Amino acid sequence: MAIIISASVLKKLAEKHAVTEKEVQEAFVNRTGKLLFDQREKHDTDPRTMWFVALTNHRRLLKVCFIQRETDTYIRTAYTANDIELSIYSTYGKPSDF
Repeated sequence: MAIIISASVLKKLAEKHAVTEKEVQEAFVNRTGKLLFDQREKHDTDPRTMWFVALTNHRRLLKVCFIQRETDTYIRTAYTANDIELSIYSTYGKPSDF
């Protein structure tokens, strides 16, 4: 499985969210919960956008949004998870042990 981050997404991650490619990779490795689907109409994609919340190696909680195509994972965005996202993920994605 390859994690693919386009140049434009890498730029957005760095400039808007101060997230590095390494942090995204760490979040994937450290993920222990379920993958959730983004059900908001304005984020409707084909294939559907999936997301999760996980810790980086420096204990930063990231929300990572991506699309899966065959064996490749295309990152759409990643940023520090907010309280609402943490609550949703704690309820539906994994037990609340962040």
